[in-house]
Amino acid sequence: MKEEFSVVGKGIPKVDGVLKATGKAVYGADFSLPGMLYGKVLRSTVPHAKILNIDMGKALRLPGVRAIVTGKDFPWGLKYGFTALTRDQTPLAQDKVRYIGDEVAAVAAINEDIAEEALDLIKVDYEELPTVFDPLEAMKEGSPQIHDHVKNNISAETHLSFGDVEKGFQESDHVREDEFTTQAIKHGFLEPHASVGLWDPSGKATLWGNKQSPYIVYRKLAMAMGLPPSKMRVVQTYVGAGFGSARSDPFALDFCALLLSKKTGKPVKFVYTMEDVFVMGEMRHPYYLRTKTGMTKDGYLKAIQVYAVADGGAYSTIGPVSIALPAFFLDIPYRIPNVKYDAHRVFTNKGFCGSLRGHCIAQLRWALGQQLDMMCNDLGLDIAEVSIKNALHPGDETPGGYKITSCAFTECVEKAVEASGWKEKKGKLPPYRGIGMGTSSFITGAKLSGHNSATCVIKMNEDGTASVITGATDIGQGSSTIVSQIVAEVLGLPMEDITINAGIDTDFTPIDPGTYGSRVSFYSGNAAKMAAEDAKRQLADVAAKVMKISPEEIIFKDRMVFAEDKPDKGWKIDALIRYAQHSMGRESKSIIGRGSYDSGIDFINFKTGKGNLSATYTFAADVVEVEVDPETGKITILNAVGAHDIGKALNPILCAGQLDGAWIQAEGQLLFEELKRDKKDGHVLNPSFMDYKMPTSMDIPLKNIHIFVESIDPDGPFGAKEVGEGASVAIFPALGNAIYDAIGVRMRDLPLTSEKVLKAIKEKKQ
Repeated sequence: MKEEFSVVGKGIPKVDGVLKATGKAVYGADFSLPGMLYGKVLRSTVPHAKILNIDMGKALRLPGVRAIVTGKDFPWGLKYGFTALTRDQTPLAQDKVRYIGDEVAAVAAINEDIAEEALDLIKVDYEELPTVFDPLEAMKEGSPQIHDHVKNNISAETHLSFGDVEKGFQESDHVREDEFTTQAIKHGFLEPHASVGLWDPSGKATLWGNKQSPYIVYRKLAMAMGLPPSKMRVVQTYVGAGFGSARSDPFALDFCALLLSKKTGKPVKFVYTMEDVFVMGEMRHPYYLRTKTGMTKDGYLKAIQVYAVADGGAYSTIGPVSIALPAFFLDIPYRIPNVKYDAHRVFTNKGFCGSLRGHCIAQLRWALGQQLDMMCNDLGLDIAEVSIKNALHPGDETPGGYKITSCAFTECVEKAVEASGWKEKKGKLPPYRGIGMGTSSFITGAKLSGHNSATCVIKMNEDGTASVITGATDIGQGSSTIVSQIVAEVLGLPMEDITINAGIDTDFTPIDPGTYGSRVSFYSGNAAKMAAEDAKRQLADVAAKVMKISPEEIIFKDRMVFAEDKPDKGWKIDALIRYAQHSMGRESKSIIGRGSYDSGIDFINFKTGKGNLSATYTFAADVVEVEVDPETGKITILNAVGAHDIGKALNPILCAGQLDGAWIQAEGQLLFEELKRDKKDGHVLNPSFMDYKMPTSMDIPLKNIHIFVESIDPDGPFGAKEVGEGASVAIFPALGNAIYDAIGVRMRDLPLTSEKVLKAIKEKKQ
């Protein structure tokens, strides 16, 4: 029987919704301090060059300018990055620039206009160097070298193999090899990067900013500023969305705000323009993928081999993870005994790339999901039936060592088939109408090097309410609401009795890795549940003494604490808290619950690929139905069905919001978005939302059905798993397969613009 909950599983509005809707929430660009100066960053106008000289004389003499910093003002040779081997980025360029937009200097002035004017007065002398913009060209011998510490511009590479792929191909009745590409896109958040830095006389540095992983940021800031972590503090403001490492890392404005504050003795504020955001990193990696799949004539997958090249841009950032992750997802959601992966991430003279929702798994599934459809078409098989035939099940272990705990992938496929009318429509639709399926799996919080545990503290108040202090960052996905629901459920309180901290302060909030890798509900939710249970145990012990029964008999419900068989003779929870605080003599105490959670799994070995990347995995099957206008190439998405194994849906409203957001974001990359660069110098040609086309509410599928398949994970808080990143991945192949079904031409290169589709239709007719 399903367990009945009072708060968990209910569609409760976001706890910060009113503040945001009324404009009371303080975002990064809203934050200010008395006496604040304003900063602006000077960017490189050439794609690759040595910096010979920076003349700041005229700019410093401009009235209102208070200070200017360059790369020489930062500790020389001290770099930051993801690992010791990939620390190749400095706060400002020190010896040379590597793309148009690279940060060269920063100004602090009494207002933004003067700071902007000062940038025009700074003269930079460059010695221009040869450039390379194509990653395949950059890997060749003799190509311009962007960083001296690597060979052939290879910033990171991964080579993994499980089983024997050649044997697997020999055992296959049909083998295909195909090529696919994806493009560069931006995260598309509406709030640009913003920060305020203050370096106080004691040597303590504080940064206020819109970060989604403040603890990651404060470590990197401390390292680059030459400070011990105890002297570096990061305070998170409200965040206008993130979608990836674009908010997880510090950027030039953060470093410069602090250093300019140190030089001037004043707080310094930077707010990037949206053009700044488009020109600089981060963005989704463009991928070249050559995939090879082997399958028997009755639909059993025997082997998959992938060769990939990712364009990493000018710096490493999180690149080693970006190039490795596709290897770890080759053999899920299917049972595949033989897999092989070889890939290179390559430096080019472009803005740098990092993670974006579905971190490089979306690119992989775009290729593999379409190739599976191609294999099925070749053999006259149904992709839905083949997916079920090869599906992973609870208790399985992949060749790499992933332990599959909860898994309802088969049910996802079955429900998507039923809700979409797949059997009635597949192969039976009129010309230029098509239907396609895509499948995927995703992690619920990757376990990587660095801190992985999440911690929560709960203080029970005298009026019976609970104050929750968490290090988890809410960037709009609703984690504060989810954590509050978990606490309320455990303590038997209504949502209005729960108060949760709005922001993170690395000096005072408990440690948490931050919001990335779809980990918050699972890790931070478990920590909150453990903290609530700790507070509940303490209160149960007090109640047991006054009621003269065992703690195990105590029930917490509707603000009451009572014996299971005597609900009418309990205590109000506020009275019990006051009794614990003031009426137990030497045993009196405040009730403070603490909880820390780590999945307990071992770290995956990045060299061999062996290990378990996540404590549990989500699964999805998407079906998309489209109509293509043969006269214009325009694609209209008629129907979309997504069935998602997310464990327990802690809040169906927020889960549906995540799925809607995943759909519109995936649709953008598939049909519209592309960060375009000039082929001669690499400068961005569409650095605004006017020119960089993103989908709007008018582009949402006419009918979009979300199906929650609740597998109830044994380790998740109340059985929950992620519902953030994985929701978008299966959409990529589903839409690609639907378009093929509609026009009979396989589209392999993103984005699928109307121009490309129309050209394909005309070429087929000819």
